[in-house]
Parts: sequence; structure tokens; C-alpha cells
Amino acid sequence: MAQIGVHFRATRQLVGTVRASPLLGCRRALSASADPYDVVVVGGGPGGYVAAIKSSQLGLKTAVVESRGKLGGTCLNVGCIPSKALLHSSHLYHEATHNMASHGISVGDVSMDVGKMMENKDSKVEGLTGGIEYLCKKYKVDYIKGFGKLGGPNTVNVDLTEGGLQSLETRNIVIATGSEVTPLPPVPVDNAQQKIVDSTGALELKEVPKSLVLIGGGVIGLEMGSVWARLGSKVTVVEFLDRVCPSMDHEITKAFTRVLKKQGLKFKLKTKVTSSEVTESGVKLTMEPSKGGASSTMEADVVLVATGRRPFTANLGCDELGISLDKMGRIEVDPHFRTAVPSVFAIGDCISGPMLAHKAEEEGIACVEGIAGFAGHVNYDAIPGVVYTYPEVAEVGKTEEALKEAGVAYNKGTFPFSANSRASCVGDKDGMVKILSDKETDRILGAHILGPNAGEMIAEVVLAMEYGASSEDIARTCHAHPTLSEALKEACMATYDKPIHF
Repeated sequence: MAQIGVHFRATRQLVGTVRASPLLGCRRALSASADPYDVVVVGGGPGGYVAAIKSSQLGLKTAVVESRGKLGGTCLNVGCIPSKALLHSSHLYHEATHNMASHGISVGDVSMDVGKMMENKDSKVEGLTGGIEYLCKKYKVDYIKGFGKLGGPNTVNVDLTEGGLQSLETRNIVIATGSEVTPLPPVPVDNAQQKIVDSTGALELKEVPKSLVLIGGGVIGLEMGSVWARLGSKVTVVEFLDRVCPSMDHEITKAFTRVLKKQGLKFKLKTKVTSSEVTESGVKLTMEPSKGGASSTMEADVVLVATGRRPFTANLGCDELGISLDKMGRIEVDPHFRTAVPSVFAIGDCISGPMLAHKAEEEGIACVEGIAGFAGHVNYDAIPGVVYTYPEVAEVGKTEEALKEAGVAYNKGTFPFSANSRASCVGDKDGMVKILSDKETDRILGAHILGPNAGEMIAEVVLAMEYGASSEDIARTCHAHPTLSEALKEACMATYDKPIHF
């Protein structure tokens, strides 16, 4: 199966190259002699700037329009990157205060300088955003600062940050405007006050709150809750549904919840917040069971509203051009990311699918490859997702619940990190690896990992799934000893036969 996959990819690449070359030559000539762009990308986040760079690499005259003033979008400026910096800083603090002594390391009194932690986070963001701007210059992508709006099938009107209006004429437009925080009306956010905050405000707190309530038990809330819990906050998660991370495999989320409880997080599941009141000392929340019942109250120093994100598609001019949005506000596109207007495309968070930076990047590359005449493609069955708590949670493919609902016969194999020698050596024994494969062919259909370095380990399964591998393929692949990845090998052994060490 893997050999077939390699042959298919090579053939597809060759066909794309042969078909694209004359077209690219023509476009290069047009670009050199005329003012219009070949591609204008509206939005400079992970999907947008990657699409712009790839477009220019393919020989197309390209511009990227971004209103934030810095490239990288939500992910780099107020999302993935700064949150990971804080997660690492808080993990080091927690290790020093809780775990180093067991290794014979005495560190004395340990304190956290929140201001210094924030400076470190900001410096990482600054360096990376500057790096992306450098890449755009390197690959001759025009970077235009301002709010871009569709002015026609081949026009982007930019309200420039420094004043004035600029119209960009282009053969193709790629909308990559990403997403924004979904508001929760009973709990209005005011980041400046630092009492009711969203994910952006949670990245800027000036001190460790004694108590923190997370409204929403999804990825963003749990990651930010983990940061402040490690630094000493008493964290309570309020979730409308009956479990955290509801789209994930249920067996994994149950184990994940147990681990988080061991770390001190408390949970109020099947609970909705009906109102909030900012007081002199913090915030007072009124709650009730999701299906109705007696209300109760809770007070906290800080409340983090993390009830999800919505596509940023308002005021882009879609309606005026007849570009359809679904009921969630997402732009409707065909399999090649083309909207109802043939010259306008859309990718990333503003179309359907998981709101993940790497998904947007893959779509950006595939989209502009299609514009250039190549056969761009995204395999949505092999898009991983990661929760960067400690331990991490990583997944790819189908959950066990999805397979049952679809009536797919499957095999399941699991292996606990408590039986892995490397995990035992380093004291990270919480969690497990779970593999799901087709009962008849053994082809891997899904993988779910709760444990240390899960976000890195999942890449092996993503690659295996991309090339149609079976659980036996991974199980018969030699893994170095002692490593955490041996738990993945053993889980695959358990899927098609039996593990050795459990």
C-alpha cells in the first residue's frame, strides 16, 4: 500500500509539473509587463502568508494584505505561539516546585516573576513575526498593511493602516482572514480590566490570580487554565456539555480529565453560565444545569471566556459579489477552494473544517498550486490535532465513536505509558496510546495519544496514514529503545495481535 502511495504522489507531481510549466511561463511574462497581480491574499495568518510565499515561489506576482500590523495572524500574535511560550515557562516552574526534588535536585525558594515571563513570551512572538516579514521580502511578496475588502471579482480595496485607500487589481484573490473569539453575551469580555478576559487577555495577565474560572472546556481554555494552575491558581472549568474536548475520542477525554483533576483542576460539567457581575474583588457568576434546574453562584478573581471561535468573514464584501456563507458564517468553497466567483478562493478558519494553523497552511499551498496549474491536494483524514497541556493530547483520524456511528468494523489496540520504560525513567507515566484500524484490512483509521510529547509522536501515525499503512506496518518497524515512541509501536502490536510489554 505504501509503494502505491509513493507511485501515485510521484505521478501526480510529474503530471502537475508538465501541465503547469507553460502556464507559469505565460504568467511570468504577464507579471513583468503589466501592473495587475496574479494573486492577492487577504489575511496574513498561517494560511495567508504561507499561500503568499508559495504563490511567489511558483512565479506568480503576489501581495498579502494584513490589518493587524504584523504577519502571523492570531496563531503567532495572540494564539498558538505565545500560549506555548507561557505553557513552557509555567511547566519549568512547576517542575522546580514539585518534581525536581525527587531527582535529588534542591533549588531552594522558587518564585515566579510574571512580568519577566511575559517579556520572554513577547520576545519570541516579536522574533517570529519579524522572521515572516523577512521571508516575504526574500520571496518578493508585497506586504500591504491595512484592511482588505473585495471590490470586485479582480479587485481588493485596502483601507491602509497609515491612512488612505489603495485598490489592488489581481487575477486571483485568496481570502485567508481566519477567525475571531466567539462572544458569550452573559459574560462580556473586557481585557483591559483583566477580570473577564478572552484568550488574548489571558496572555497578558499581570499577576497570578488566586482563583480562575474557565467557561468552556475546549483546547484553548484547558491550555490557558493549565498555565495559571501550574503557577498556583485554583482553576475551575465550567462546561456546557458532559465532557471536555467533546470532539475527541471519549476514552481519551475521560483519562485526560482524570489527569487534570490530579493536577488540581476542578470541573463543573453540564453547566451553563447565565449571568456575570464584575465586583471590586473579582467576578460573580450565576450558573444552572444545562438542562435546567436550580441556579448557583461562584466567585473568582478572573474569568476566562473560552467558548470557541467563529470565522472572520464580516465586512469583506462577500455578499456584494454573491459569495455564499453557511449558517456558521463560513465561506462556501468547492474542493479546489474556489468560491461562487471563479477568481475568488478561500482557505483556513474562514471555511469549513477544524480551525488549525497547520490545516490552513496545507490549504494555502494546495490552493495556490491549483491556481498555478498544479494538482494541489489536502488529505483531511490525516490532519492532526494537539492539546498542549502536560501531558499533551494528540489525535488524528477517526474516533472510536465515529467508527461505531458509521458502522465501520474496527480493531482497537491500547498501551499505557505506565508500561513504557522511558516514561517510567522520567516520571511521566500518565496516559496511553490508542490505535484504531480497519478490521478487514488493518489500515490505520485513527490514533489518539495522551502522554508526554504526544504532539511529536502523532507525526509518525500521520505519515503512516498518509501512505495507507496498517497497524502491523508500524508494529514491525524498529523503534529505538528506550523511547516514548515504543508505546506507539506496542499499541499497534496490540491492534493487530498482542503487545509484548503489557
